[in-house]
Amino acid sequence: MPFTLEVLATGGGTPPLWHAPTRAAWLALALASLLGCLAPAALAIEDEFLTDEDRALLITAVEAAFELDLYNARCRNDQSGRRTENLNKELASRFRMTVLDVLDDLFPEGYYRAARERMRDDFLTRLREMGGCAGAKEAGLRDELGARYEAAMEQIAARP
Repeated sequence: MPFTLEVLATGGGTPPLWHAPTRAAWLALALASLLGCLAPAALAIEDEFLTDEDRALLITAVEAAFELDLYNARCRNDQSGRRTENLNKELASRFRMTVLDVLDDLFPEGYYRAARERMRDDFLTRLREMGGCAGAKEAGLRDELGARYEAAMEQIAARP
């Protein structure tokens, strides 16, 4: 018996084909909900695998990249933020996290904007105490910051 509106109205025959996508849509929704519930748990598990040494290394690396980028922005007119971007790539590949994740989860402020503001204020105070950009250049601050950044990046690259 072919499917027609009359068959549908009398309740006979097989259900129309347009019901199948509805079942598939419900299945997809249930699967997405399940995966949505499991994703935060998976992230929390990965965070548990970070040792105290890893946490300290990540904090040091983020601070070093931020200070070097801030120095370059203030004293060399280089707004690229290249060190933070390179660190972000390395963190994403090695730890499956970003600089913002480190700022939010591992810094004592618990919020990336507050952590950035504190680091900026601390660095600008240090720069002022050195006599501004001219004093910082004479003191070799750029080389010191670069060495700190490179050491942190080497330690991260050496992690399994």
